[in-house]
Amino acid sequence: MNDEYLLVDGYNIIFAWNSLKKIADISLEDARDKLIDILGDYQGYKKTNLIIVFDAYLVKGGTERIYKYNDIYVVFTKEAETADNYIERTATSLKGKHKVTVATSDRLEQIIIMSRGAIRISARELEEDVRLAKKHIREKIEEIKPIKNNMLIDNLDSETAAWLEKMRHG
Repeated sequence: MNDEYLLVDGYNIIFAWNSLKKIADISLEDARDKLIDILGDYQGYKKTNLIIVFDAYLVKGGTERIYKYNDIYVVFTKEAETADNYIERTATSLKGKHKVTVATSDRLEQIIIMSRGAIRISARELEEDVRLAKKHIREKIEEIKPIKNNMLIDNLDSETAAWLEKMRHG
């Protein structure tokens, strides 16, 4: 990983992205998992340190939980602490030593983050950057795919290809 950090306000992103909001309407846990998966691919492409923060603000007796999923730090804040509070504290502790970007569409949070020396990116900007990263990854995969003869048999799954070969030989 490099010296850059991306701090993500998890629920803010989930409810800003239509695809994740639809999942959250059915299962908030599934939406969290999907966001973590999406941002895991993005992190691999960007080579940045990623911290996704979820509020546990209203969870009675909730204690702060931090766990590592692949190379992503996932944080659930403690009772009475918002994701914004956690992100502000973390951004402040990282500034000066690291480049810090915060992904949120909360306008007040964006102003606070910028005043603390971090860069802000909105939920929509992050979604677009994720989309472009996926597109670039697909293009790279296409570039490195081995070139096959442009024959039908080379583009079929093995079972269908074997069936065709059997047919060809009678």
